[in-house]
Amino acid sequence: MGKRLITQQRGRGTPRYRAPSHRYKYTVKFRQFDAKERRSKLVGEVVGFVRDPIHSAVLMRVLFDNGEEHVYFAPEGIKVGDRIEEGATATLALGSVIPLGKIPEGSPIFNIERRPGDGGKLVRTSGGIAYIRAKEAEGVYVRMPSKRTILLGNDCRAQLGCLSMGGRMELPLMKAGTAYYKKHATNRHWPIVRGVHQNAVDHPFGGKQHHPGKGTATAKNAPPGRKVGHIAARSTGRRTSLKMQLKGKKEEGKG
Repeated sequence: MGKRLITQQRGRGTPRYRAPSHRYKYTVKFRQFDAKERRSKLVGEVVGFVRDPIHSAVLMRVLFDNGEEHVYFAPEGIKVGDRIEEGATATLALGSVIPLGKIPEGSPIFNIERRPGDGGKLVRTSGGIAYIRAKEAEGVYVRMPSKRTILLGNDCRAQLGCLSMGGRMELPLMKAGTAYYKKHATNRHWPIVRGVHQNAVDHPFGGKQHHPGKGTATAKNAPPGRKVGHIAARSTGRRTSLKMQLKGKKEEGKG
């Protein structure tokens, strides 16, 4: 009898595959976009830096002049004692939180809101950076790290600068033990074994080291977790018939 695939086992939500949320310390989110931010601004000071296993970038603790303290993403180059501002009339300083409609074109930004007041949803990975490309009446065009340009509202907020820890992926791990502890911090399944290298009882594509096994095409109505391979493939294998047709057309043209 076959076994459940690894993707199906993860879908059950057992402790082995569950995210260790008890290790996560902070939820990075902008403060409420209230009437004071819409009309004026709040001034804060960076009082310290913290690390959280769930976030790849460094976090900073900001103490505002009204007594509120929030945890935001730290940009590259900021230090303890620097002052940041948040609001519609905030100055263009490193780490400040400003609506997109008030940021000049070409400015680098990160931690961008998709909708006004959601706290920041886009460009939150270490080293992430986006740019204000153009401003129109319907909104602001933002160039994402993926080179894609999206349209966002003028009231959506973002932080100025480039997100910290940009060279995190450049550090060599050197050995598999280091990679294990890196994945273990967020309880990610590692290493990932390809299906063709598994046994036939563990995966539909398993057992192909010694015999062909079954085909890689999968029905589109397959249950979740069993959709592996070519889903609802129109054709599989080499396109020999197409090559023969092209070859025949070339010969007719020569004749």
